[in-house]
Parts: sequence; structure tokens; C-alpha cells
Amino acid sequence: MTGLMLGAEAPDFTLRDQFGQDITLSGFRGTKAVLLLFYPYAFSGVCTGELAGMRDRLDEFLTFDTEVLGISCDPVYSLRAFADTEGLNFPLLSDFWPHGAVTSAYDVLDPSRGVPRRSSYIVDRDGTLRWAVHNANPDGRDLDEHLAQMRALV
Repeated sequence: MTGLMLGAEAPDFTLRDQFGQDITLSGFRGTKAVLLLFYPYAFSGVCTGELAGMRDRLDEFLTFDTEVLGISCDPVYSLRAFADTEGLNFPLLSDFWPHGAVTSAYDVLDPSRGVPRRSSYIVDRDGTLRWAVHNANPDGRDLDEHLAQMRALV
């Protein structure tokens, strides 16, 4: 599914979070590894469940050396409502416009639906892609595996 190669430089991006603030991936370079969570839809059943799971375990994922970023093609205002409703206390980034540009750069855009596939990437402190997993959209992520992969890098 993905044309990105592990060991290659991660495509850089700047996207707005649920508060309208710009977040740039390369801004973490040299300081933090980043877990990118691409998900199809705010407020959908599986996405809500897995992002709530991330919220509940965020202290395990976030350290001085790591960051978690959720990415969907939902508009910023929907992400704000989603974060507020579900108590999601990590950045949710909007790849709404140009529609799916970052999602496409990571080769996880489902062109028939205009949404990201349920995919995850870990970018190390040097900006290199170190791990990826792609789940079928009905299947939630294995957060234990994600955590093990993050811990292996730091």
C-alpha cells in the first residue's frame, strides 16, 4: 500500500491543529520522535474508540523524547468539537486543504472516499521513517505494539 521506504526521510508538513495552531513535523527534529496516527473520520466509532484509547494511555506515549499527532482530512472546526467532546488532549491535525496533501505524501489517502487509511508511522528524532503499520479501516490499532515500537527508538 505504501510507497514510502522505512529509513527514508519523512515527508515534512505544516498542518493546523484543533486550536488553529500550525504544527510542523520538522519542528520536532533533533528533540522528539513522533508517532503519526492517520485516521479516517472524527466521531466515527472505531476512530473515537482508538483515539480515546490513546487519550487514556497518553502518559505512556508522551515523554520528553516523544510526541503523538493525529491526522485526518476533517476541518479544524470538526477536530475541535471532536477533541472537546472526547477529551482528546493531544494534537489533532487537519489535512483538509489542500485536501489530503499530507495524507497523499504518506501514501495513505483512500482516493475513493477522500480520507486517510488507518495507518501509523513513527518518525525518529532525525526525521527518518522508522516504523509503519497499516490497518484495515474496521480494525483498530494495537496500541501495545505502537508503544513497544516507540520505546524501542528512545
